[in-house]
Amino acid sequence: MDARFSGHRVARRHLAGPLDLGHRLRDRPVLHVARRGKYLWLVLDGDEALLVHLGMSGQMLVSDPTAPDQPHVHGRFDLDSGVQVRFVDQRTFGGFALAAVGADGIPDPIRHIARDPFDPAFDASATAARIVRSSSGIKRLLLNQSVVSGIGNIYADESLWLARLHAERPGDRLTRPAVVRLLGSARDVMAGALDQGGTSFDALYVNVNGQSGYFDRSLNAYGQAGRPCRRCETPIVREHFMNRSSFSCPRCQPRPRASG
Repeated sequence: MDARFSGHRVARRHLAGPLDLGHRLRDRPVLHVARRGKYLWLVLDGDEALLVHLGMSGQMLVSDPTAPDQPHVHGRFDLDSGVQVRFVDQRTFGGFALAAVGADGIPDPIRHIARDPFDPAFDASATAARIVRSSSGIKRLLLNQSVVSGIGNIYADESLWLARLHAERPGDRLTRPAVVRLLGSARDVMAGALDQGGTSFDALYVNVNGQSGYFDRSLNAYGQAGRPCRRCETPIVREHFMNRSSFSCPRCQPRPRASG
């Protein structure tokens, strides 16, 4: 593998800078690729990995090396197969760094990131046990990457709609089986999204081949404010949530009563 980076921000987590990072990757084999949450890592020789953080808009796109550059290309990886992988990031929140890999195969800087529902070692029962001990709202817990990773704002709303739970229901007011079912709903929602190529609201969100997904056509809650709920026809409502938005059905997902 040969790698080239442009701009300081793409390698700001590698203190020696982008030129040094490219030099240290030259001719090194990629043993395999793994991911957790918004992080990818390319496992290299010498118990080291190239850690990739996608940020808000980062993409790893499989490209023909002779094809014109996409906008906002900040990294190129030339593989022995003749394929070029390009790192495209409009907002430049993403980037690369070398990291030591532990015996469990996890890079040290992301050891705090929890497993996601697709991970073969994900333990839904153990995750549920942690959630029901917390007084935080269930959506905050779904978005807490140290509890469970990979769900995100859109799929949290869709999972809660499917499970008929309001975002503000405290974790400690749910049973462990109910949370296990919710985590199963999250996996089902994301599996359905993957089958449809993901959720693309604009050209910024595409798959590795540059193709847009169409799961936005199947959304039941997120972005559906004012439209009838597909279960009960009550209009979906939008609420402010952590500088974002939450969408839910006020009938299917009633707001929890205040405790005490």
